[in-house]
Amino acid sequence: MPLYTTDRPEVHDVIAEMRRVADEFSDRVLIGEIYLPLERLVAYYGRDLAGMHLPFNFSLLSTSWDAASIAQLIAEYEAALPAGGWPNWVLGNHDRPRIASRVGPEQARIAAMLLLTLRGTPTVYYGDEIAMQEAAIAPDQFRDPLGKTVPGLGRDGCRTPMQWDSTAHAGFSSVAPWLSLGLPQDNVLAQRSDATSLYRLYRRLIELRRKRPALSLGGYGSVRAEGNLLVFTREHGRERLLVALNFGGRPVSLPSGECVGRLLVSTAADRAGEPVRGSLTLRANEGAIVELCDGSGP
Repeated sequence: MPLYTTDRPEVHDVIAEMRRVADEFSDRVLIGEIYLPLERLVAYYGRDLAGMHLPFNFSLLSTSWDAASIAQLIAEYEAALPAGGWPNWVLGNHDRPRIASRVGPEQARIAAMLLLTLRGTPTVYYGDEIAMQEAAIAPDQFRDPLGKTVPGLGRDGCRTPMQWDSTAHAGFSSVAPWLSLGLPQDNVLAQRSDATSLYRLYRRLIELRRKRPALSLGGYGSVRAEGNLLVFTREHGRERLLVALNFGGRPVSLPSGECVGRLLVSTAADRAGEPVRGSLTLRANEGAIVELCDGSGP
């Protein structure tokens, strides 16, 4: 068995061949599950963008959860992308603890708004849209070979069945599933009827992405962090949206006179349509998207 098997130069020829096959068909996308630093990851777009359409950007899985670190990550990723390379972001996957357990249920709402407003293609890991928590798995129920051989490194806790409802086996199956459910958690059925739920927030954000070219196609106007506040603008043509995310447990405000427009979505689900006249105050752990009037914004 070869000693070195990761990021070998010859793999790029194989990927280019896969891309040529994919391009023979319409509406195909080539995605790469590649764990590498950004400066090496972007090489997988290939020469003249003839490699992966989307080499998965897993940076958010390991970046410190604070405004300054994420603002720096956005800048570094955008600078590393090849000309014409389409960005993408991943917030959760089957190898890392659940986002709601990593940052807490309140910040899970900030995570949702961040993921669905960053430039590029977002990837939502199943269950994150209802804030599924990392499940505690008894040692005798371990399924992951890694967890069986290396204590503490098992990944079963983020792979438990989707919680569809509160019935036996959470509506996932009619019999006991291969991997245990863990503790009872919020489920899709319950959150569908709750206008303030995380599930409904995801639905609102996805709908807004579909309707607003600034989110689906636009670039950044600016990106900055001030204390616990991350602020960036997305722009396409004359449409300008401001995204403000409070990563802290205390209220914060944008400077007076900086923001004039109309609030479209709040993570708290209670401010849609609210006029914004010169300043914007966010409650603890709150995020907001504002449609800016001409001439306003950072």
